[in-house]
Amino acid sequence: MKVLFGYSSRIHVVGWDYTNRAGGFLLASNHISHFDPPIISSVVRRKIDWMAMAEFFAVPGLGHFLRAVDAFPAARDRADRKTIRSAIERLKDGRIVGVFPEGGIRDGARSLLGGAPLRPGASTLAHMAGVPIVPCVILGSDRLYAKRNWLPLRRTPVWIAFGQAISHFPELEKSVARARIEQELADGFQRLYAELRRKFQLTRDDLPHPPRERMRSQPKNPRRRLHRAAANAVDFAMCVSMNLVQSRHRLNGRSAEEMDRYVVECEKLTPHEYYAAPKDVGLIAAIQNGNRFSLTWRSPIETEFPRNNVARADFFPCGRGKAAPTVFMLHALMSATHIGYRRWAARFNELGWNACFVHLPYHYSRVPPGHWNGELAITADLIRNAEGLRQGVIEVRQLIGALRDHGYGEFGILGTSYGGWIGALLAMVERDLRFVALMCPIVNVEHAIWQNPGTAFMRRELRRAKIAPELVARHFHLSSPLHNEPACDPARVLFVSGDFDLIARPADIDAIQQKWRGSELLRVPQGHFGYRVMRETVMRLKERGF
Repeated sequence: MKVLFGYSSRIHVVGWDYTNRAGGFLLASNHISHFDPPIISSVVRRKIDWMAMAEFFAVPGLGHFLRAVDAFPAARDRADRKTIRSAIERLKDGRIVGVFPEGGIRDGARSLLGGAPLRPGASTLAHMAGVPIVPCVILGSDRLYAKRNWLPLRRTPVWIAFGQAISHFPELEKSVARARIEQELADGFQRLYAELRRKFQLTRDDLPHPPRERMRSQPKNPRRRLHRAAANAVDFAMCVSMNLVQSRHRLNGRSAEEMDRYVVECEKLTPHEYYAAPKDVGLIAAIQNGNRFSLTWRSPIETEFPRNNVARADFFPCGRGKAAPTVFMLHALMSATHIGYRRWAARFNELGWNACFVHLPYHYSRVPPGHWNGELAITADLIRNAEGLRQGVIEVRQLIGALRDHGYGEFGILGTSYGGWIGALLAMVERDLRFVALMCPIVNVEHAIWQNPGTAFMRRELRRAKIAPELVARHFHLSSPLHNEPACDPARVLFVSGDFDLIARPADIDAIQQKWRGSELLRVPQGHFGYRVMRETVMRLKERGF
């Protein structure tokens, strides 16, 4: 098997040491193809006795082979005492028994990686045999169903991650122990899945697909290639312009020391404390019924730029007034014009929603003299970046609170890119939101700073100032949605990613959608910059009845 899969595949393994242990244990893996058992066996030094479907043993030749490698049959539709007894005996003899808790090949929402519940067999076996369970996640093996991937020199990549052994909890009562094992095993699968996607920057095509879909020949689509090339060209041009704008802002010799002090203070705070929104009496007084109007109030976050210290939002009420829900539209970084958002506000009014266009920090009416729209929102000055995000989140929370005090009821968030980042942070602290639609949001701050093509100059300045990634990472519990959980119901969160996005990578949005279990992911064939994503998002919100 090592020779066979060494020829056909490039196998990347994470956490191999967790399998290098003495004694018996249960190896539990997700199941995406018939190639999984031999591939996993080829990277584990000890022999694995696989529990296989009973139907396979009736096939001439195959059944003989399976018995020869010490596999044993298991019925998928019922608990077989003979199978359980055989598995327990092998485990107590110090052997490794391999199982697939899904009960068959699964992908998408039907798989444990997609949030489907585990079958209880693995936890029962581990508890009865008194052995630990080592979780395993395998990705990429389903692509071996395509004949072209067996051609010479193709070497299809396969990724495998092993996790830390999970105890059988002998000190707990039987039902409690089994429930605890199942929960820890499910969490372990999700952690390994997220780790593989993050570490190897996996794309949608790398993730599990149905075998029949893999078997079908994938015809080349010249139009899609053209769309990708055009999207990449636009994204690249915008990244160049972002770096040119950032080059106007350099750090000083005290930047590392200032950053360290700021992070030390922030480490003491939770997101709810960091983004706490004081009530603004003036804002509440300014809200009134009538035609379209603008709200201005003093921002609770003071900056060195007076114009940025005045918060503003343009409110577009529909005919239903206070009885209608309100959607907050949070624009992208350096958004060129507000005309498109005003048009969408009119569309929301037609749908029976109030719309509120928020001027985010350093944008539109808040641009300091001598600067471009949004120029100061993201630079190498990470403290100003963080405080700008904080400003945006707190000001929207103040708006929600003031509108609620004035009799408005339900609220939704519609954020794009930088606005999507702020929207994701709002979802971390606001529990009562009707929906949170995040289009191409910045969710992985680690990638946004240290790998994003739009922040190349920023990285150069940070390294020159000797600001290390480890220091920046200490702020992620407040600023990076991917490193946090939502306070609102994840089922009300819609992530929208561009298939060709170079800035908000689809892999990162896939990862947060998996972490925020219950949320939805919508994929759109465009890059980071484009108009299709808004149309598709609003259409999806209408379909879901939001």
